[in-house]
Amino acid sequence: MRWYFNAHPTYFCSGGTVEYIASDWREARVRIDLGLRTRNYVGTIYGGSMYAAVDPFYMIMLIKLLGPDYVVWDKGASIRFRKPGRETLYATFRVEQAEVEEIRALLDAQKSVDRTYQVELVNRAGIVHAVVDKVVYVAKKREAGEGRGG
Repeated sequence: MRWYFNAHPTYFCSGGTVEYIASDWREARVRIDLGLRTRNYVGTIYGGSMYAAVDPFYMIMLIKLLGPDYVVWDKGASIRFRKPGRETLYATFRVEQAEVEEIRALLDAQKSVDRTYQVELVNRAGIVHAVVDKVVYVAKKREAGEGRGG
């Protein structure tokens, strides 16, 4: 899957590189280099490139972790820039088993849930350059009207 991301034109063009995806989908790591595809007018990484490099991960991780009986969609996002990206930045995504179990338990009692996840883009020293909040919608397929028949 890592190779798929890195070769797919929409992800490749973001300037992001997937460095790692755990076999159980509980962790993923990406990097975004300052280069020809990512450098903006003032010589730093485009904010859009930063966002595009981290955009799909929480949604895809939850799809893989929850399985085919759940609908998962990105619902919203925001990004806060803390420092200009003048060097390679890194992001790590994690979803703990307790989070997956909590989502399932909540969906036993309600139709859908929105979960907010935060990922930081940091340099090699761990200094935060941007913070992205992702809001992800989750429902059981039968609750979302997307049962086995489509």
